[in-house]
Amino acid sequence: MSGAEAKALARAERNKERRRALRDELYEAIARGEISIPDAVRKMRKIAGRTQAEYARLVGVSPRILIELERGIGNPTVKTLTKILAPFDLELGLRRRRR
Repeated sequence: MSGAEAKALARAERNKERRRALRDELYEAIARGEISIPDAVRKMRKIAGRTQAEYARLVGVSPRILIELERGIGNPTVKTLTKILAPFDLELGLRRRRR
């Protein structure tokens, strides 16, 4: 293995560890109820290393739907949200509002 290949492999491993840590942070924020759907979706997409158009294509939704959802102005269906959450093994649920 050449020096360049070893560096590339080390960089890939660091990126993988970083994505794993970010994913764990996301799951913890969700468990604590400290993240909104738009923020969670944006973070998921960034962890996946995808643009809005790429992530939309990956999950099978319109880029416009994803863009509007991330901006907090979208009104996606439950089916659409299910598609968007699927790559992270997340599902929709209910919780009581904090007072």
